[in-house]
This record gives sequence, C-alpha cells and structure tokens, in this order.
Amino acid sequence: MENSFFSIDRLIEFGMGIAVAQQMVRMMNETMQNMYVPGTMNPMQPSPNNIYYVIMDGQQSGPYTESELARLIGQKKVTKDTYIWKPGMTDWQTAERLPDVLRLVALTPVPFNK
Repeated sequence: MENSFFSIDRLIEFGMGIAVAQQMVRMMNETMQNMYVPGTMNPMQPSPNNIYYVIMDGQQSGPYTESELARLIGQKKVTKDTYIWKPGMTDWQTAERLPDVLRLVALTPVPFNK
C-alpha cells in the first residue's frame, strides 16, 4: 500500500468521512445562520469563503483561498505533513487530518510524469 498524500487508498478511506462531515457542517451552518444572538439585531451572517494559513519553510504564510491552497498542493508545497490553520480552529493540524483539505487533494490532478 502506497503511503502517499495522493494515494487513491487514502482518498477512498476518507471519502465517506468527508461526505458525512460536509452534511454535518451544512446542518450546523444552517442552524447558526438562523440563530438569534442577544444584543444584535439580526441573525449571524455566514462567514466568507474558507481561508487557510499554512506553515511553509518554518514560517506562517497566508491567508490562502481554497483555489490557492489547491495550487500549493499541486505544486507539492503543501503535503500531508504541512500544518494548516483556518478561522474557527483551536490549533494547527496537519493537512491529512482536515477533511476539507483532503477534498482539495481529491480535486487536484496528480502531477503528470511522462
């Protein structure tokens, strides 16, 4: 079994988990958008598109949009061991532990080797 970030076995392994996580997030977002927060006059507004911060070459960099992060994955600047943080997270996590980053890996073509 190949232990690569791009391994099909790794992607299939997380496929079901990603689908369930997306459904849970969708339900939580709908609930939060309809939530009334005392002291405000309107419901909570949805957050902007996901933004990510990464540790590259020992330095924090970002923010990156999903498409920019996908580009970094394709260039192999972001690997399964890269630490990533986005708003709402309590701590930095490796890329392989974040379902939304794994989704980007699944959508990023494997580098072409002729």
